[in-house]
Amino acid sequence: MCDPVRMGYECFDVELTDKIAHVKMIRPDRSNSMIPSFWRELPEIVDEISAAGTARVMVLSGEGRHFCSGMDLEVFANDDNVGPNADKSGHRSRRNERFRSTAMKLQDTFTCLERARMPVIAAIQGACVGGGIDMISACDMRYATSNAFFSIAEVNIGMTADVGTLQRMPKLVAEGVVRELAYTGRRWSADEALTHGFVNAVYDDEELMMEAVMTTAAEIASKSPMAVWGTKQTMHYTRDHSVNDGLEFIANWNAAMFDTDDMGEAFTAQMEKRPADFPDLFPLSDGLG
Repeated sequence: MCDPVRMGYECFDVELTDKIAHVKMIRPDRSNSMIPSFWRELPEIVDEISAAGTARVMVLSGEGRHFCSGMDLEVFANDDNVGPNADKSGHRSRRNERFRSTAMKLQDTFTCLERARMPVIAAIQGACVGGGIDMISACDMRYATSNAFFSIAEVNIGMTADVGTLQRMPKLVAEGVVRELAYTGRRWSADEALTHGFVNAVYDDEELMMEAVMTTAAEIASKSPMAVWGTKQTMHYTRDHSVNDGLEFIANWNAAMFDTDDMGEAFTAQMEKRPADFPDLFPLSDGLG
């Protein structure tokens, strides 16, 4: 099956097999740190996979000992918004507006994981710090190895995390726990993350974790993509709204999107004891033509 996304990325490798898109960070020598091209490539990859409609689920992983060490410090060193090379000339309002616009663009790099038309599963080994937590907090599910550890590390370099952790993680973990981690920047073990519900499961090594992740991905991929996408949309909406608003949302969604053909195929496949065969989501058009 052909990938819906072009190859040749600096920070990622992309494979599509059996309706599962595997997006892998490929800079293990730098612990998959987030260099400038990372922020351009990830939303392009995710948006194109989502638009193509052929992937039912996405797995996000990283090569090497560590999943992700966060923002590469070279980004700060070369950024004329912050750090020792910050450009202090010109109008302060213009500099501040540029900083704000840059921050919001970086935020969208991870928001793309939420707006994708398929669930995203993160598979985490070793370090997941700083921007790595911003990224996995926007995923649907998180699995880890026993040697994984997490840190909201921004406070350790004198800044407030601004790319999603402080907004999403308190919806996943008790607020007091997140506050402690964000105020101290301390390491959080995989077992602690499991105890507090941040990760779904912890495995002894990366091989066992990836086997479990791919098994879960395959199970999701076997379901109706419309039903899965509707579930994702509904859970995100309900997270940010009242129960009554969420109930109205799903009533409206199913009134518009409920597919009796998918339900019929699911029932028929169960009776015939065979895998169900659901059509892919239609690809999204690039234009109006």
